[in-house]
Amino acid sequence: MHEKEVKGILSAQNGMNIYRGCTHGCIYCDSRSKCYQMHHDFEDIEVKINAAELLEDALRRKRKKCMIGTGAMSDPYIHLEEKLGNTRKCIELIHHYGFGLTIQTKSARILRDLELLKKINEKSKCVVQMTLTTYDEALNKVVEPNVSTTRERFEALKIMRDNGIPTVVWLSPVLPFINDTEENILGILDYCIEAKVHGIICFGIGLTLREGNREYFYKKLDEHFPGMKARYIEKYGYAYQVSSPNNGKLMSMVKKICKSHDILCDINECFSYLHKFEDKNEYEQLMLPGLDKLGE
Repeated sequence: MHEKEVKGILSAQNGMNIYRGCTHGCIYCDSRSKCYQMHHDFEDIEVKINAAELLEDALRRKRKKCMIGTGAMSDPYIHLEEKLGNTRKCIELIHHYGFGLTIQTKSARILRDLELLKKINEKSKCVVQMTLTTYDEALNKVVEPNVSTTRERFEALKIMRDNGIPTVVWLSPVLPFINDTEENILGILDYCIEAKVHGIICFGIGLTLREGNREYFYKKLDEHFPGMKARYIEKYGYAYQVSSPNNGKLMSMVKKICKSHDILCDINECFSYLHKFEDKNEYEQLMLPGLDKLGE
């Protein structure tokens, strides 16, 4: 790891990355792409030492409450978080200033902050986003080697369910010729149904590859799936969008099952839900006895 003072923390869409880089080792990670201009080794985590200070200043300045997001580029619960606690410091500020939170991770470490997430959800809205890609546990440890297993993430989702915290699952990416099977997708969907997730985000059955993450992905294919790299090159060349031959059939299945279990799966509706701030104290005041009769 190395430390860095940064000039800003919140994006125009109120997202933030508390760390840069990751140690989870997922073989397909788009964040390795050179277009993101990360000028250090991906596993040499950049720790934004003034992240909490910048966040507090930004929250103080905001005229309207909103949802604050984290986890889109760098997982907020990487291994270093156990020691540094920077994610927790930022969540504490979000709670203190009454903002909402949407947080994306692949790690059951998020359970450490369960009570804090509950407090945010009581005041406004807290949505936990969890990525699930691979139902088979042995395959999961190859594809996502240094992070909580799919089963462990499923257990975390159930704990969120039992504590009234809404969840959204990212069913993405799914790797052609590796886990793009009906058995895999059905297994993940069964987890989502049991955990009563609010929504599932799936852009399609496949992944994206560009300079930086493509080379790492192919290196890992050579290590774990001999001959698969040649199959990818023959099928996709250097395409950015790598779509599974099973995309149509599997996406139809995803949409049908989501509809039958009242799970959001429209991408726009999912993102609209994630970005919509809710002030539950304000709602409760509107529902006070007698207020509903004011217009009579």
